[in-house]
Amino acid sequence: MALRLRTAHTVDLTAAELRSVRALLDDAFEGGFDDEDWDHGLGGLHVLVYDARGLAAHGSVIQRRVLHRGRSLRVGYVEAVGVRAEARRSGLGGRVMAELERIVEGAYDLGALSASEKGAALYAARGWQVWPGRIGVLGPGGIVRLPEEEGSTFVRAAGAGPLDPAYDLVFDWRDGDVL
Repeated sequence: MALRLRTAHTVDLTAAELRSVRALLDDAFEGGFDDEDWDHGLGGLHVLVYDARGLAAHGSVIQRRVLHRGRSLRVGYVEAVGVRAEARRSGLGGRVMAELERIVEGAYDLGALSASEKGAALYAARGWQVWPGRIGVLGPGGIVRLPEEEGSTFVRAAGAGPLDPAYDLVFDWRDGDVL
């Protein structure tokens, strides 16, 4: 069977498809994918790659906002990228990312993602760049700096043009961002 790529909004995925995605991500992240991570990957566009065994890879892009240099930018934030264990290193992660990048570049001011150590090489090889400046979130009590995200947050230029690392990237808050 040839690979089949499907792009769909969360609302268009069946309950069975969502269960398959969650199972794939639970396995891919070896227990390090929790309910907040799952929630972060919902509400946007999903890229699913199927092979003869079923769902082989997934990633999603959701809209967030980031404050930078006095502007509120629309960000295509990449979430929940995972590949089934025996299908890794076969190019499926790249197939997922190519479609997510197409969406980011066509619909958003900026692409962003937070990479694990294992995933960082994939993103860097595809032209994503580690953000060299400070990272924060606009939490319920104001701006909270997230130094643990610095060095693992990657960005991809889209409609906003160049960013200035002398200015912070301050993302919108969501559960799980601020402890």
